Amino acid sequence: MGIHLIELPYHPNAILNLFESLSNTAWSMLLYSGHNNQHPDGRFDILVTDPVLTLVTKNNITTISHKKNNQTSNADPFILLKEYTHITNMESCNSYKLKLPFQGGFLGIFGYDLARCIESLPKIAKKDLLFPDMAIGLYRWAIISDHKLYKNYLVTHDEPNQILPWIYQRYTYSNHVDSTSFRIIKPWKSNISQSEYSKKFNIIKKHITIGNCYQVCLAQRFYTSYTGNAWIAFRYLLNYNQAPFSGFIRLPNKLSILSLSPERFLQLHNTKIKTQPIKGTLPRLKNTQDDYRQIIKLSKSIKNRSENLMIVDLLRNDIGKVAIPGSIRVPKLFDIQSFTGIHHMISTITGTLSNNFSACDLLRACFPGGSITGAPKVQAMKLIEQLEPHRRSIWSGSMGYLSCCGNMDTNIAIRTLLADRRHLFCSVGSGIVSDSDENIEYQEMQDKIHTLLPPLLKKFYLI
Repeated sequence: MGIHLIELPYHPNAILNLFESLSNTAWSMLLYSGHNNQHPDGRFDILVTDPVLTLVTKNNITTISHKKNNQTSNADPFILLKEYTHITNMESCNSYKLKLPFQGGFLGIFGYDLARCIESLPKIAKKDLLFPDMAIGLYRWAIISDHKLYKNYLVTHDEPNQILPWIYQRYTYSNHVDSTSFRIIKPWKSNISQSEYSKKFNIIKKHITIGNCYQVCLAQRFYTSYTGNAWIAFRYLLNYNQAPFSGFIRLPNKLSILSLSPERFLQLHNTKIKTQPIKGTLPRLKNTQDDYRQIIKLSKSIKNRSENLMIVDLLRNDIGKVAIPGSIRVPKLFDIQSFTGIHHMISTITGTLSNNFSACDLLRACFPGGSITGAPKVQAMKLIEQLEPHRRSIWSGSMGYLSCCGNMDTNIAIRTLLADRRHLFCSVGSGIVSDSDENIEYQEMQDKIHTLLPPLLKKFYLI
């Protein structure tokens, strides 16, 4: 049948308004680029719903659902996904390849705990959330906004007339969902007190001193109870977080993922690999001159440069498993990028994927992202399992797509809230190295949640 591309009327919020009508529909997903900012990746938004096939991994077992038929597999989920990318029978359209990065294909979430399918890790932390380790759908059509060219498109591998009436019925319609249908009913609490954090911090410092590891990203998890539609919380938080790798995913059983991530994990475009780890954080200040001094302070920070360089080396090694030898470069080292409320130190690593490997191989070789584990990766993950009270679940995994045209783009699922059984969970972490200061690391985590938890509590807390 081929691929069809149909231009739709452009409005910058068209996809947000359209998704509102899908926000309670399982397997509806939105990748949102935060186009109101000036970030170079704030260009494309992608909306999908109604997948023809899904792959859901729990406890190393993947359920493949297709046309109401279910089968299970205990194969490596990344290898299983690779197999299905070869049998999707979806053509790409070269003339649109540079314009539209996603042309139909797989989209979804790879949770942090999917790492257990790759590495042997202890089972100590409590597993208390219902989220699967992987939830991926195969989508034969998508609506894509291009905020650089001011165009909206329907890209579909099916007959367009089967979809267009549904789209036009909702396209110019904004639900204006009443914000009172979402409420937080308890104050935020943390699963690690400051005194407990101090003990865990010192344990990590001892491991670093004796040479077991060089860096460990220790996280704490905040939680509260809520009522209503979590989509309202996500859309409200966009006022405070115009992050280029944001997204909202609605899964079955009323599970939702609200990601406002500033961090790219892996991009693959025409065999070109790019990863952009974040290591180094300072809060933004209201006074312009003071804020500029924060940028200078962060850029000159020896501690943050050291922390960043460790992860750059880790990712160079991970990418080297599947890249053409000699192709790996670091075109930007210790670059400072500014986001709503925060400055980050970001480096860029590039490479060229070998013809012997695919996007799934690249994802598996680098998963999970080193910026949220530490170095060496496996040793850091073992310590994380011992020190964090609860499993990370989706948080610090990756959200993104694998297009039928070969492109891939994924985030690191930080600044991400998880909605599960009327509870909201939000984790934040910081990388601990040999010269880390306990109070500064603890404050860094507070800075990271400043544009997430306080706005929700102020707006939606039901006293």
